[in-house]
Amino acid sequence: MICCINDARYFFIMNAIIKNILSKLKKNDLGFRLILAIVFWISLTLFLHFKQVRLDVLDLHSISNKYVVSQINFDFPDDEATILSKQKKIENINSIYFIDAKQIKLKRINFENYLIDNPKWKNLASISYEKINDLVDRFEKMLIASRFSDSKTIKRMKNHKIDITNYIALNHENKKDFILPKGYFSIFAKKLENVPEETLNFMSNYFEKNDYRLTLDYLTLSNVKKLIEKNVAQKYSHISAGELIIGSNEKVTSKHLAIIQSMKAALAKNRNLFEPLTILGNMLMAFIFISLAVFYLKLEQPRILRSVKQLSLVFSILILTLLSAKVMELVILRSTSSLVEVIRYPIVVPFAALLFSILFNMRISLFFSTVLCIIIALSLAVEHSSFLTINLVTSLIVIVSTKCMRKRTQVFTVCAKCMLGVVPIILASSFIKNRFFHLNLVTNISSSIIFLLIIGIMVVGLLPVLETIFDVLTDITLMEYMDPNNELLRRITLEIPGSYQHSLVLGNLAEAAAQEIHANALFCRVATLYHDIGKLTNPNYFIENQGSGVNIHQLLTPQESAEVIIAHVTGGEMLAKKYRLPKQIIDIIKQHHGTTLVYYFYRKEME
Repeated sequence: MICCINDARYFFIMNAIIKNILSKLKKNDLGFRLILAIVFWISLTLFLHFKQVRLDVLDLHSISNKYVVSQINFDFPDDEATILSKQKKIENINSIYFIDAKQIKLKRINFENYLIDNPKWKNLASISYEKINDLVDRFEKMLIASRFSDSKTIKRMKNHKIDITNYIALNHENKKDFILPKGYFSIFAKKLENVPEETLNFMSNYFEKNDYRLTLDYLTLSNVKKLIEKNVAQKYSHISAGELIIGSNEKVTSKHLAIIQSMKAALAKNRNLFEPLTILGNMLMAFIFISLAVFYLKLEQPRILRSVKQLSLVFSILILTLLSAKVMELVILRSTSSLVEVIRYPIVVPFAALLFSILFNMRISLFFSTVLCIIIALSLAVEHSSFLTINLVTSLIVIVSTKCMRKRTQVFTVCAKCMLGVVPIILASSFIKNRFFHLNLVTNISSSIIFLLIIGIMVVGLLPVLETIFDVLTDITLMEYMDPNNELLRRITLEIPGSYQHSLVLGNLAEAAAQEIHANALFCRVATLYHDIGKLTNPNYFIENQGSGVNIHQLLTPQESAEVIIAHVTGGEMLAKKYRLPKQIIDIIKQHHGTTLVYYFYRKEME
């Protein structure tokens, strides 16, 4: 009995604790924010921990200004050795010949004429015209499909698992063209199965009397060589630790770059990622960055720390940026092409700068852009100075350019401005290396344009999603609600023109007042345009829409008139939800009449 009471008490205590935690989470209390911080801490730790090994990337065909020595024993894919091996394999493949189909068809016609002109063949046993015709068909197809080469070539083809069913070995010197020896028709005859010997002898005796000129088959020879080259495995060469890869003042070749990339892969494979101290160090580094962010938000943007939605939005943008950077790095480094040689200036941080500037403000965008530049430069296998310079400059251009952004298409205008800032940086970097013009200059500018274009597309695509999920009202969205073609706004102008004029005047007043106190003037103007949409239900009950007509309130009691006036607030709320207006505008509609009396009709009722 006592045990049951204790169990019940334990159950009620645990239930109360769980309910308390859930209630705190619902109230945007500390619990949920801690969960968000832990999730981001883990994400940032993983980003810092699983980083690629960085080595200085040399420009192809440039002159190296330093010695590069191997740091580890490794094998690299030696393309030169592979090409030599392929050439060695195919140089022993001699000519391949065939009999031209026109020759074969001509000989067949001659044979058919021979049968007509010499009917003695009918005296032979087991021979009929139908059998001979069928046999000639088979013989013709066999000759057309046959290929001729020396026995060594055919043997090599067999070793490379190339089909040699239709190949016949020739004991003849390779010439441009020559006559097929007579004795080979007995070989063809033996390949014809289930044919009487007498018939075969008759056929062979006739066809051996004819000459068949062999022609070089360049197409088949080319295909055979390609198949053999395809079967040759990639050759690897060994590099020992301490071995010189490239010397000072030596020209950089594609082989040098392949060796450096292979050494980088070997170093990455040799890293012990699961060493406890390494993991602890990355966790501590991630904690430092998060602490700095929290400290900044507490001083400059405390409202973000108090809102779970806004905090979630900040973490979402940061994680999306880090994820994009990591994907970009993996695509470049693991690409089979020479992307690592082409993309020297990856642009990532302006993506976050654009989102923070549009969804929040310039100050928070500047802070997180700077922090992201440092984090990504430390973690990615990029040239630190170039990456920091180009990403910081483009982020600053973004922050300055988005101050008055009112249309989504202006995102691409901002990206174009960034491009104007990128070109001088790339030129300056090239001049510092004492190079005026080279191919890498063109590829670097082209890759930067592609990066900025991708950023523009991603931002335009993600903005509506983030605005919807996190209930953010940007200037871009507000401008869309000011569009005269907006369905609800058109209804207001047509159905309640008096209320629309009233809203315009009130909007100008609200905008001017907001500017004086540094509030969101655009939001105030847009909200006033929609604050009276509830009047669409009963337009004529409001004096500004009655014109010179009868005042309906003269036919109503003061109480009924007050109820009609108050009803436009709840009616407006329902209409706003129907047209999916933002929550912030719905709040204005709900609150714009306050909680006081409809004083005019109250006084009238009292009188």
